[in-house]
Amino acid sequence: MEHRVKHNKHKNKRSSNIKWPYEHHTEPLISPGAFAFRLAAHGGFAFALVAVSLGLGALGYHFSERMPWIDAFLNASMILSGMGQVNELHTSGGKLFASFYSLFSGVVFLVAVGIIFAPLVHRLLHRLHLESDGMDQ
Repeated sequence: MEHRVKHNKHKNKRSSNIKWPYEHHTEPLISPGAFAFRLAAHGGFAFALVAVSLGLGALGYHFSERMPWIDAFLNASMILSGMGQVNELHTSGGKLFASFYSLFSGVVFLVAVGIIFAPLVHRLLHRLHLESDGMDQ
């Protein structure tokens, strides 16, 4: 049983006025230059997310444990990268902050990876969809 998608005369228009960041499956792939720009934009956004998270972590360690800025930065970096705590924590506030920052860092890591891989996965799926449409005709 063959499955074909019927396209109406408005096949390249979406039903809403929202500007989507990716092309629709009925539209052609964007140029390699535009794709490189999209990758750079996603990478920049992921970098900014990690930088803000690192800053929040350094602030938290500095004020909750009274660590010098360099040690606070080191601990935040190590937690954010998944390596673990460097300095021993002495206060209850610091231990609570480290616990919540560790959970937060895990989510930030997953979100950053998703942001970076989103354009690559979209392009792959878009290309496979275009190829399968070409085989149906």
